[in-house]
Parts: sequence; C-alpha cells; structure tokens
Amino acid sequence: MLLALADVDARYGPVQALRGVSLTVDEGEIVAILGANGAGKTTTLRAISGTVRRSGRIELNGRSLAHRGPETTARLGVAHVPEGRGTFAELTVWENLRLGAHVRRGSLKDDFARVSEYFPWLEERRSQQAGTLSGGEQQMLALARAIMQRPRLMLLDEPSLGLAPLVAAEIFRIAAELNEREGTAVLLVEQNARTSLAIASRAYVLEVGEVAVSGTSDELSQRDSIRKSYLGY
Repeated sequence: MLLALADVDARYGPVQALRGVSLTVDEGEIVAILGANGAGKTTTLRAISGTVRRSGRIELNGRSLAHRGPETTARLGVAHVPEGRGTFAELTVWENLRLGAHVRRGSLKDDFARVSEYFPWLEERRSQQAGTLSGGEQQMLALARAIMQRPRLMLLDEPSLGLAPLVAAEIFRIAAELNEREGTAVLLVEQNARTSLAIASRAYVLEVGEVAVSGTSDELSQRDSIRKSYLGY
C-alpha cells in the first residue's frame, strides 16, 4: 500500500472540513475522490500534502506524513497539482519546470526530454512567460512541472476545471499514460465523475467531510444513487 489515511480530521480555523476520513491508494493505482462542492475533496488533498491543519494517521509507504510540511512531503515523492493551475505566471515555462525538479536529484536535461514526450509543445515555448499561455496550456504546464518531480504519488485537484472538453480529455489521457508507463499512482479530485470513474480503479464519495461510500469504479457506476447524483443519468 502506497498511501493510507485513517481517521483524518482537518479544519480551517473553527470550521471542521474533514471528519474521520479513511482511504488508501495502492502502488501504481488511480483512485478518484467524488462529491459535491464543499464535500472536502480539495481539503483531503491538502491534508496529504501538509497545507492544512490536520490530525489522524497519514502514511506514505509506511512513513508518517502527519507532522511534515509541503516541501518534505514533496521530497518523499508526492506531487500536488492544485486547483486553478498553480503555475508561476511571471516565470517562463522552463523556470516553472525547473522549480518542479528542485526537490530531487537528477538530470534536468533528461527530465525535460522525458516530459516533452508527454507535452511536445514545451520545447518551442520554453522561453515564454507562463502567464501568457492559454488556460489549457497552463494546466498542462502545472502537470508537466509535477512530472518533473518524478513522484510516486500525484495529487490532481480538478484538472479539467474551466477547460474545453478536448483539452480536458487530453489532460486525462496524459495522466492515464503517466500511470501506465511510469507506474505513478494518482489520487484524482474531479467534478466530472463519469470521466474520473473511466480512468480510476476505485473511488471514494465524500459528503460534508466524511466518506459516504466507496468501491470499485464499476460498482459505483452501477449504483442508482451515485449515477443520479454524480453521473447525471
């Protein structure tokens, strides 16, 4: 087991956003977190990466993350692609990618070549300011920067938010290809439940900060309550 959460609580000041959340992600697995706005999906990812106050057990490959900050968590192999792109607009494409690689050792040249296999357009745009890219390109840059970390686990928060359907489909295709080619585990938060269940092996549904139901993607796709609430049919 790569990631394990047990009875995790999280809060923003006096507001409790997670209540006893437990979930697991196996090595090389794609797992989705579904739920309505405000259910605690984003907070779950923040609890893992250490960007919100939390308690409970959080382990990566048996090592506790409970008292580790974001940089230490990243060095242990967790890459977090937050909602809303998260690129550094004033920096160039290349400078953004270099920041992705700063938490680990290795050849920047080799990693840039590797990332360019997923995003061939990066080479010609490497000197372009990130803030001048389109929304879809900025989301791809955020994903590429995370890949530069060579993570064991990638946290993807609403990667299709605000993107055209074709661009969103490309983001999901690349995430699935990364998982297949490199064995990178993915914990995916996404409003588009149908797309999430199509690439994930399992999913958890959150309601008001708690896990309401979980199961394989096939099982959840066949449940009337899940289909009506999250899949729209």
